[in-house]
Amino acid sequence: MSGQSEVTTWIAKELSWLSFNERVLQEAEDPEVPVIQRIRYLGIFSNNLDEFFRVRVADVRRLAAFSPPSKQDEYKALLEEIRQMVMKLQHRFDAVYQENLKELRRRKIYLVSERQLDETQTKFVREYFHSHIQQELVPIILDDANPIPELNDASIYLAIKLSSEQQTRFALLEIPTVRLDRFIRIPGRKGKHGKVLIALENMIRVCLPEVFRGIFPMGETAAYTLKLTRDADLELGEEVTHTFVEKMTQSLKRRKKGDPVRFVYDGAMPKDLLEYLVKRLGLGRLDSMIPGGRYHNSKDFMSFPNLGPAYLDNKHLPVIPVPAIDQAENILSCLREQDILLHYPYHSFNYLTDLLKTAAIDPAVKTIKASLYRVASNSHVVDALLNAVANHKEVTVVVELQARFDEAANIALSQRLTDGGVNVILGVPGLKVHSKLISIVRQEGSVQKYYSHIGTGNFNEKTAKVYTDFSLLTYDQALGDEVAKVFDFIAYNYKRHEFKHLGVSPLNSRERLLGLVETEIRNAKKGRECGITLKCNNLVDRELIDKLYKASSVGVPVRLIVRGMCSLVPGVKGLSDNIEAISIVDGFLEHPRVYIFRNAGEPRYFISSADLMTRNIDFRVEVTCPIYSKSLQHTLQSIIDLQWADNVKARILDASQSNVFKPRKKSAARIRSQLLTHKFLSTGKLPRMAKLEYRPRSKPKPVKVKAKTKTKK
Repeated sequence: MSGQSEVTTWIAKELSWLSFNERVLQEAEDPEVPVIQRIRYLGIFSNNLDEFFRVRVADVRRLAAFSPPSKQDEYKALLEEIRQMVMKLQHRFDAVYQENLKELRRRKIYLVSERQLDETQTKFVREYFHSHIQQELVPIILDDANPIPELNDASIYLAIKLSSEQQTRFALLEIPTVRLDRFIRIPGRKGKHGKVLIALENMIRVCLPEVFRGIFPMGETAAYTLKLTRDADLELGEEVTHTFVEKMTQSLKRRKKGDPVRFVYDGAMPKDLLEYLVKRLGLGRLDSMIPGGRYHNSKDFMSFPNLGPAYLDNKHLPVIPVPAIDQAENILSCLREQDILLHYPYHSFNYLTDLLKTAAIDPAVKTIKASLYRVASNSHVVDALLNAVANHKEVTVVVELQARFDEAANIALSQRLTDGGVNVILGVPGLKVHSKLISIVRQEGSVQKYYSHIGTGNFNEKTAKVYTDFSLLTYDQALGDEVAKVFDFIAYNYKRHEFKHLGVSPLNSRERLLGLVETEIRNAKKGRECGITLKCNNLVDRELIDKLYKASSVGVPVRLIVRGMCSLVPGVKGLSDNIEAISIVDGFLEHPRVYIFRNAGEPRYFISSADLMTRNIDFRVEVTCPIYSKSLQHTLQSIIDLQWADNVKARILDASQSNVFKPRKKSAARIRSQLLTHKFLSTGKLPRMAKLEYRPRSKPKPVKVKAKTKTKK
């Protein structure tokens, strides 16, 4: 299970994911990143880790508990590897946190503890506590006679030890970060310049005796932070009916009571308090118990305020206009002239909402269909769809209730849409609908015409400002007809349509992907131009990886740009010599899926909602769309070339998961792909980059690989 063998040919996806989170931590420790953004990267790292334990570790833990005995040891060993890797990352996190605090202090921004307050500051904290905090506190007194109430895994708690001559008592206190800011500005020290912040829990520590005054005799009080992470599995059946909403609601309640999978606590917590909590919370040997520093739930750092000059934060990039849309009569008339490829966040998401708003009021538009996976809380997309109903359009919306951690929001959304007259479809039995589709039908003369959206990201105004994604807006009737067929499949999934253009999971995606790779293999064998470029979030599907290994072995150059998990191992002699892989972590979260196949000199370009994971290929409704426009192909190729040439934010993916930055010669120009993509989309100009070769490479003699693979199914 350790994966240590002569050759590593497979990396467990959980370990690869932790390697991705290490890349996030690298950004938090990079002195070239503005310090406020470094602090926020600590928040992203922490938030990522929370989700990792709630989902992936919980899954491995179940496998370790319920697999056949022959497999249990394997999963237990993986759990231990995860624990060890998390411990190393946590220690590194604590060191990076302290370094960033020092940098903040150099910038006259101070994050202080309760022990560092002067008299004036203490007075302010006490007044703030009484006016804002005290009424939000609900302490839980712990005793052996009563069970511990279910702890909220989205929160942090203070574990409190109340000591007196008579007895010692333990209590828990939830920190009310939902209602109050985690970091609160307080007055500076007299005679000193600078801006001072204090964490909410440290304000509580100042006034802790007052929470229990008059209830128990107290000599000493001490508080230590802890956080519990639970299994987020929803345990849903397959039937999608009216009762599905009820089942989902019940499952969300069960999630709050899910088994603990991680217990993080202040390493300074006294032994008697720690042992008491471990026993009462029922933590077992499969649970990850991780000692940490004083501060947990560091995801709150994602909203850390910038109290200093603007240069302490990332520079804002202006939104790039799309003249073809701006100069047209309206967006629908623009699409009749040409396809549009929007690239968020460089382009405004408002163009997408404009499409829906225009369709909503156009008398010739008859129907609108959309698939919604995650939307913003005050969504203009939803507003436009409801407005379309008010303007007598037939509107159908697919709402995916199983959008992880957005389930409750999507239940409310489905109800709002239903109340507004929208025909709501609650997913597909046994499948998640993850495709990003809009189909607009407009009466034009005696015929009805399609206007379609096919994208890589959610219809979410908030994430569209920080996630990079592509949206294809097209009047292509062949594509439009097939988008309509996807909606038909969602509504009546017993129907099986033929798709000549779109790759549609679970119907034909696997066949299409493997076929495209096989074509490059044949081209390599014939000495023709060949090459595969895959940009995705995750690459973990074993059959596809094996096919890529086969492509490499016959000389096909394979280039991978993988943000997150990558189970494939590049550079294995005789197996993946011709595969190179990088990962880019920068100010925007890289989210698009782009697939390019050289096809003997007639390259084929695709964008997709689907990652290269078994679940996305076989068990979700996903759409992969060809890009036919030559100008849009050029745009895609240029952006991918920029990313491949990145020598500032690109890390090399390898067997050791070292995350070394891509080397750059001293004389070479700095290529930071996200900034240069903005420049390219603004001006059409590209920097000088090395020309990529697409000729078959040498065919190394295959070696017999004897490897213990670090993976589960």
